[in-house]
Amino acid sequence: MTSCRLLPILLLGVALTAFAEDHAPPPVTPATSFPAVEVHDAEHLAIAVEPYETKDKQELFNFHDYYKYGVYPIRLIITNNGDHPISLREARILFQSADGQRVQAAEPEDVERLMGNYDPRPMAVPTPLPGIHFHHKNHNKQIEDDFNQFEYQALVVEPHTTRAGFLFYVLTSGSNPLRGADLYVNDLRSASGQQFFPFQVPFNKYLNAKSGH
Repeated sequence: MTSCRLLPILLLGVALTAFAEDHAPPPVTPATSFPAVEVHDAEHLAIAVEPYETKDKQELFNFHDYYKYGVYPIRLIITNNGDHPISLREARILFQSADGQRVQAAEPEDVERLMGNYDPRPMAVPTPLPGIHFHHKNHNKQIEDDFNQFEYQALVVEPHTTRAGFLFYVLTSGSNPLRGADLYVNDLRSASGQQFFPFQVPFNKYLNAKSGH
């Protein structure tokens, strides 16, 4: 009887482990291993992007229908090959469309608002980079879990280190808003406060690699 009772528990444990592995963040590899990358040799810094724009790729997340609402999870990968830390505390990380419009990364409530599932009462203090998120009256737990688990959080990239995570952008214009667009990254600073030149990482590099061109 004991063995029979333990079997469902063991099977549940295996299922939960498999679910956790399915929703684990992708392995962190250097920015230069991605097609869409910009490298600043003088600053020993490389930044890459990888869009998760398709239904298949969005199976990574707890919420699978971002594409239906024009929400583009963009994986940001930053590699610091230098000997000093890089600060993102004042960084601006914007999606720049082909016609030059710049879009800030979304918060969970922005995505929930698209679904008509948001209580507009203010609950969190804005920060330059996404921070801790609070529950709303009608929150979507899957979306909030995705932001808590996958969102880019590192305010510092240590020497000889790569940091990665996702930013979520609401892009509703055009059939393929990635074409001709860039991820614009500005106000990165060295440990001494020196401001680095802006990065503009073209999404066309990703699209061309994807199509085999």
